[in-house]
Amino acid sequence: MLSLNKTVSFLLLFLVVTSYNYGQQTYQRTLKLMGSRFDITVVANDSALANKNIDIAVSEITRIEKLISSWDINSQTSKINKNAGIKPVVIDSELFKLIKRAISISKLTDGAFDISYASMDRIWKFDGSMTKMPPPNKISASVAKVGFQNIILDKSKNTVFLKEKGMKIGFGAIGKGYAADKAKALLISKGVSAGIINASGDMNTWGSKPDGKPWKVAITNPLNKNKVFALFPLINSAVVTSGNYEKFVNLNGKRYTHIIDPRTGYPSSGIISVTVFAPKAELADALATSIFVMGKNVGINRVNQLPKIECIIIDDKGEISTSKNITIDKI
Repeated sequence: MLSLNKTVSFLLLFLVVTSYNYGQQTYQRTLKLMGSRFDITVVANDSALANKNIDIAVSEITRIEKLISSWDINSQTSKINKNAGIKPVVIDSELFKLIKRAISISKLTDGAFDISYASMDRIWKFDGSMTKMPPPNKISASVAKVGFQNIILDKSKNTVFLKEKGMKIGFGAIGKGYAADKAKALLISKGVSAGIINASGDMNTWGSKPDGKPWKVAITNPLNKNKVFALFPLINSAVVTSGNYEKFVNLNGKRYTHIIDPRTGYPSSGIISVTVFAPKAELADALATSIFVMGKNVGINRVNQLPKIECIIIDDKGEISTSKNITIDKI
């Protein structure tokens, strides 16, 4: 599931049109947050109000980063990691609930998603320097401390305890989606009628364009990036695309990608792009990388069992597969 360095493909191209209706138009700002590119778009009557609302979204995303960052030594997440195998750590209810939901997704995906992936030893190289497979014993040892079952939550005390020394948790495959959800919810509470939070491909929308038409995303095949094969209208929902066609290694005639199965330590193979549509970006984010690990057939079967979730999968042969209820506008 979890990529050690998650590459998010920019296959989703949202169409922000400067149009007018009752004095409203779209305003967009692009900036770097959480180490990634964020495009924040809002619908407003004037630029002053738009900039004020975008500032609110930026502040919220920055707050989330401080809460979940494992690089910030002062964050609650870092404190959890530092006390692995030592003692439980009292945390804010917001982070507690996020970890609880992450564990639920781990159970849903049979461990293909696991925030304790941060404990994984980095033995795979996707920079062109690898020429042979790591030894099997080294691969199995690389995930010895990974296991969501060893994340112990105590609701009565609001504590998190990592049972094994050396365990770590990280939110690389869920954090940006969560931040997009929180920024969207805050802007809606402030009366912002419509907009898009695009966190490096983790996209969350609400409302509609000033002309009344829905926001749309264009889906392209990474093997033919110049051609859009479908448009998908987004109505108060989220979409996330993950791709692994840029970071991979060919060993013994097989293509291995940078998205690692946290249960086995082996890289995923067979899929190059996954797009997930869901009510919230947090869940779409987690499922997008999980499907790489579960594989095309299991991934689609799992998605078909979930309400209001759809997916598009492109395999390494360029073939496109979708979940059963997806509706897209073919180009």
